[in-house]
Amino acid sequence: MNFAQAYAPENLKFLMQGLAVTLQVAVVAIVLSFLIGCVVGTLRYARIPVVSWVLALVVEIVRNLPLLLIIFFTRFALPEIGIKMSVQNAAIAALTVFEAAMISEIVRSGLNSIEKGQMEAARSSGLTYVQALWHVILPQALRRMMPPMVSQFISLLKDTSLAVIISLAELMHNAQIVAARDVNNVIPILLLTGLIYFAVNFLLSVVAKRLEARQA
Repeated sequence: MNFAQAYAPENLKFLMQGLAVTLQVAVVAIVLSFLIGCVVGTLRYARIPVVSWVLALVVEIVRNLPLLLIIFFTRFALPEIGIKMSVQNAAIAALTVFEAAMISEIVRSGLNSIEKGQMEAARSSGLTYVQALWHVILPQALRRMMPPMVSQFISLLKDTSLAVIISLAELMHNAQIVAARDVNNVIPILLLTGLIYFAVNFLLSVVAKRLEARQA
């Protein structure tokens, strides 16, 4: 092991470039999966004929597929039917689809956790179904959803490392390159990479715990 060599400025800079890509992919995927997941989860909660059933089928299919398979599909299968994306966009698309399915279940469960009488009371006060959902049910449900959502986002950030399989220049990809340059770099670089992942995810977990404490 050679920590001085492994932690040379150029190696650390290269790792930070990978971390920047990891965070960029994660942030975009988090925003998109949150928006899509909220829409899908709300539509399923509303139990719209046909639409709800179709969405349920799609969600169950996606949730039961390996994320690695979805990443491979977006990068290598979609171009065969004319949908071409960069490596980074392919990773974002795959993560978004997978995480949106997970988020939609959190949203649906959160909405279902609100007492049925809340909707009935809101409707009896003159609100339409959509108004009652938006102004009464959803604000309460969101508070209950936040802790599991943050936990899901932590998983998403860690899952970005799977994009190494399609050569996305994220943190794990760059760590592998540095480690491969010299066998003495392997342990120091992997230790540092693990520490970086831990630090970022620990900060997110602190947020999740504080949100859970507020709900207690």
